[in-house]
Amino acid sequence: MPMQAQDVRWVKEPRLSLMDRLYLPSVVDGILTTGKHLVKTLRGGEFTQQFPEVEPKLPSHYRGVHRLNRDEQGRVKCVACYLCSTACPAHCIDIVAAPSPWPDREKYPEMFVLDELRCIYCGMCEEACPVDAIELTTLYDLTGLSRQEMLFDKEKLLSVYDQTTQAGTDPARTHRGQLGPASEKAADVRLPNPQ
Repeated sequence: MPMQAQDVRWVKEPRLSLMDRLYLPSVVDGILTTGKHLVKTLRGGEFTQQFPEVEPKLPSHYRGVHRLNRDEQGRVKCVACYLCSTACPAHCIDIVAAPSPWPDREKYPEMFVLDELRCIYCGMCEEACPVDAIELTTLYDLTGLSRQEMLFDKEKLLSVYDQTTQAGTDPARTHRGQLGPASEKAADVRLPNPQ
């Protein structure tokens, strides 16, 4: 059914006053903000972080370097379902699947490459993963001398898992069920009774 004429609402462009056209309110706002920061700094407040001399205090849910998790037998948890690469808005995950040598799954990632320079650290890969195979850790100090060094393959991502578990800096997003948080939330939902 086509849209009716009475359903259309025309929006007119707002008219700017002379002060708005001169940008004076915006300039005054910026000067006031700078002045507030200056007064706080003079009173002892600190706005500049002295990294790397002083370690930053990051929140527990900080999204840093990725890791591929291992299962109880030390194998990669990933089942090569491609959900993380499909959900990734930056298209920075490449997976090549192969038949699994283990009887408890059909596939595993023969190749798993994540481009950390292209990643926007949104956490969509972590949300999409049905088996909690990929996570973002709290590691923030990520450097490389070439673009090739910033391509994290499966072995490098698994070594990040080993490093974070040994250091006791697992992500705050912990596992609840055998498959992960998504599997538990589905069981908690109560559907209304159709009576």
